[in-house]
Amino acid sequence: MIETDILVIGAGPAGSSAAKHAALNGAKVLMIEKKSEIGAPKRCAEGVSKEGLLKLGIEPSSRWVTSEIDGVRLVSPGGIDVWLNQDTVKLPEMGYVVERKVFDKFMAMDAARAGADIMVKTLAKGLERKDGHIIVKAERMGEEIEIKAKIVIGADGPEGRVGRWGGLRTTVKPKDMESGAQFEMAGVEMENPNALEFYFGSVAPGGYAWVFPKGDDIANVGLAVISPLTDKSAYEHLVEFAKTCPTTKNATAVELNIGGDPVGGILKKISADNLLVVGDAAGMVNPLTGGGIISGMEGGLIAGEVAAAAIKDGDTSAERLSEYDKRAQEEIGDSFNKYMKSRDYLESLSDEELDSIAKTFNETEFERISTTELLKVLVKVSPKALLKLGKLFK
Repeated sequence: MIETDILVIGAGPAGSSAAKHAALNGAKVLMIEKKSEIGAPKRCAEGVSKEGLLKLGIEPSSRWVTSEIDGVRLVSPGGIDVWLNQDTVKLPEMGYVVERKVFDKFMAMDAARAGADIMVKTLAKGLERKDGHIIVKAERMGEEIEIKAKIVIGADGPEGRVGRWGGLRTTVKPKDMESGAQFEMAGVEMENPNALEFYFGSVAPGGYAWVFPKGDDIANVGLAVISPLTDKSAYEHLVEFAKTCPTTKNATAVELNIGGDPVGGILKKISADNLLVVGDAAGMVNPLTGGGIISGMEGGLIAGEVAAAAIKDGDTSAERLSEYDKRAQEEIGDSFNKYMKSRDYLESLSDEELDSIAKTFNETEFERISTTELLKVLVKVSPKALLKLGKLFK
């Protein structure tokens, strides 16, 4: 029997953030990861914002930054470009495209330096509550082990089982789970190798397609769809997009990643007796953009702080840990609410309406650009947006 104060299950950015901040606040922490290599395979477009890293106190490193972003290209279904760059507007949400296989390991090392122990190739197989603790049954290198913890933090991704094992309702509705597929490609021909490209409309029903540059002629090329809105798989949509998009039609895929992305907002309940869930497992993903690295790490920070404080207090009850729900909702969830409504609105637009909006955007003078500011402009130029979103952005 291995004993610890806090057991973190899953060593992605959210899990490592939770482990780091729990250890920094005095708790004995063990983090386990089912894979033998932290960070592989990657399952995202790998974009992070400068603001988010600054807020988390993380210094960018040449070890994991592949490109610095200074602009955005938005492409309507009819091929109308909207270019936004830092020469003409402020882009506070711009940042970096990272190499997750290095970034995730870097974050785990940060947790280790803070005092957390780490065990890789260790698969959690179930848990039970006993005498005010949780006993986790796991398999490590073919050997059955048990880990006794006062608090378990589930950071096991969108298909996570830890929350469900602990009594939380973690099922995501089909309309709130994007299906994503992504190639890493060489030979990509980008007009601006430091700009993110986004493609909207029927190319990716319910979501969008993207091209995220990673230096030289390399880029992540992917898309996400809402399965009930299409009779094709995300992979089929991706193959079609990569073949027809001028940026990628001459490129070659060297890696394929497929996975789900929960975009329904933070779960209603993310804590229970002796248990917290963080990151994708808790729905800490921006419903509009599908991005979850920074928000997951922010959730991890909160979880680590609350869990360590609960250990010091000697109280690991659901009532004590509900502080985590409250803080996570205030610091992360509240900002997601307007994006949920915005996502529903964008899903309702036809390709023709998106082309019309793109034309109007090109005639608009922007002073400051963020996701919120873009949506405010959308409300001004689209009668349907005014009707559906107007109250959000007054």
